[in-house]
Amino acid sequence: MSTAVESRRHDANARSIDVVGALVNRTLLRVRRMPSAFIPSLIMPVFQLIAFSGAFGAAVRFLDIDPMNWYMPLNAIQGASFGALGVSFGLLNDMETGFFDRVLMAPMRRSVIVFGSYAAAIARSVVPVTFVILVSFLGGLHTPGGPLAILMVVVASVMVALSACGLALGLTFRMRNMGAATLTQFAIFFGIFLSTSQVPLSEMSGWLRACARVNPMTNILRFARQGFLGDITWAQTWGGLVAMAAMFVVSTIFALTGLRRYDR
Repeated sequence: MSTAVESRRHDANARSIDVVGALVNRTLLRVRRMPSAFIPSLIMPVFQLIAFSGAFGAAVRFLDIDPMNWYMPLNAIQGASFGALGVSFGLLNDMETGFFDRVLMAPMRRSVIVFGSYAAAIARSVVPVTFVILVSFLGGLHTPGGPLAILMVVVASVMVALSACGLALGLTFRMRNMGAATLTQFAIFFGIFLSTSQVPLSEMSGWLRACARVNPMTNILRFARQGFLGDITWAQTWGGLVAMAAMFVVSTIFALTGLRRYDR
């Protein structure tokens, strides 16, 4: 009896892995077939990196902060988020063509659809992050925190991208139209730019400072930037870890409950 149960469990896990692989391959296939839908997530972060470093560089340079080091983590996170957002566009297309109904018929737990989409989001987000980092090094980026600084910004970018993907999935399952992607884009913009995206918290005042103080993106940006502004310390790390974990859990619950509602 136990052998039969273990065999069925093994078969279920194998099918789940196959579905995850199929979702990732389908996402990468869309990138190859429709590069015009993916290229903006590569170009825009680099464009903003150059624009912010030049136009707003003086705002942080007088604080003895290198503009490239300050803005690179911001734009890496933004590029990863919008790269991951492409998963929801693909999901909408699958709903319209009926392919998503076929996915729902697969013999697996429904949660695999969400986590398979997360795997696809990681594949889509790593490319813009890598591109932004390479361009930043060409522009004079330096890492006082050593190679670990790169790891920190990659972790922050991927985790924010997963949270954005979870939000987009939850909205897509509920709305089933392009408005879901639009709302997610607004949420990403507001979440990032109502934080310490442009200047440190100490240089803010008024309502923007109040927003930045409670915005979890402030802790995440502190986490991602620390290796580019100085040494990496636990004091600057733990707040970002808590913020990323909380955003990921909340967005995953939102996506799973949305899928459960869609499947009824």
